Amino acid sequence: MKVTTLFKEFFDSEKSSGIALIACTLASLFLANSTFGDSYQHLFQIKLGSHSIGHWINDGLMTIFFLLIGLELEREIYQGELSNIKNAMLPIFAAVGGIVFPAGLYLLFNYGTLTQSGAGIPMATDIAFALGILSLLGNRVPIMLKIFLTALAVIDDLGAIIIIAIFYTKTLILTNLFIALGIFALLLVFNRLKVRNLIPYLIGGVIMWYFMLNSGIHATITGVLLAFAIPFGNGDKNSTSYILQHFLHKPVAFIILPLFALANTAIVFSGNIQETLAENYSIGILMGLIVGKPLGIFILSFAAVALGFCKLPPGLTWKSIFGVGLLAGIGFTMSIFITLLAFEDEIIINNAKLVILISSLIAGGLGFLVLKQTLKADLLKS
Repeated sequence: MKVTTLFKEFFDSEKSSGIALIACTLASLFLANSTFGDSYQHLFQIKLGSHSIGHWINDGLMTIFFLLIGLELEREIYQGELSNIKNAMLPIFAAVGGIVFPAGLYLLFNYGTLTQSGAGIPMATDIAFALGILSLLGNRVPIMLKIFLTALAVIDDLGAIIIIAIFYTKTLILTNLFIALGIFALLLVFNRLKVRNLIPYLIGGVIMWYFMLNSGIHATITGVLLAFAIPFGNGDKNSTSYILQHFLHKPVAFIILPLFALANTAIVFSGNIQETLAENYSIGILMGLIVGKPLGIFILSFAAVALGFCKLPPGLTWKSIFGVGLLAGIGFTMSIFITLLAFEDEIIINNAKLVILISSLIAGGLGFLVLKQTLKADLLKS
């Protein structure tokens, strides 16, 4: 199967980003629990203009991360795994299972409580960490498995973005929203007029971000909207979309995501860990990421194939699908991101972040072991 240079770049940057994220998370945890802990946490509360550094990272820089995700999704739709409806059905069904089952398990323990708003936390997959773990298995990983996990994770994140827009919008200022959507419509007109210069889109994107930020809907949605306004053309190296996506890979992987990790994993270890893990929201996150993700992905993938909507691609087995489902249980970036929107109590936010780290570590470890054994067995058979 032909694999584009840009997909290889995306895969390589994401797996490298996973290593950088691990390093930044460990550094952040160490600093937060050291004698410099208060100063370190205060660093992200320093005001730059009207917002804190942490706010600029979460609402500003993360918009660029979502722009990259949007560009990758656009490429998948036009040229990749999602360009053929028959091929697209498997990762789409898998992603839906990976969203619905974890949310259902979380609500099973939290429905009707003050923490039910955290149902979105176990829904999303951290692409960087998941691909990073997969890359540790080396050349034995079939290319279709890499493509399936990437497509699944991108759709997963799109689902999370839609959920953020619908369920995590507390107040809505229609005037600002309509202005933001009007700018988006103008950028689509530029696209139709075949305006290829990036500058009008980037300027329009910044203005759209400002009004979206002040509309009540989370500003990071702007990144995905902008991605679909930027001309794709024929998708070659001279296309506007390709140029921007190629440019964003390294800044996102080695600056934006590490900064997000540093700003949001300053978790202070205090209290009884057993009591923390016994909380309803903790059980919901653990069950959602470790159990709900692999079961949802496996069951809906199996159902899609059994009902004839799609076929299992060459190189994939049901064991490897289950292993990928476990890797998809690595929530980290997106799970922490939604935690910040779902809760207001600092203690609950801190505890939820800790549980996300524990859950992601377990899911990633189990996924690695399952795939290692599965791929080894497949290699021996061949």
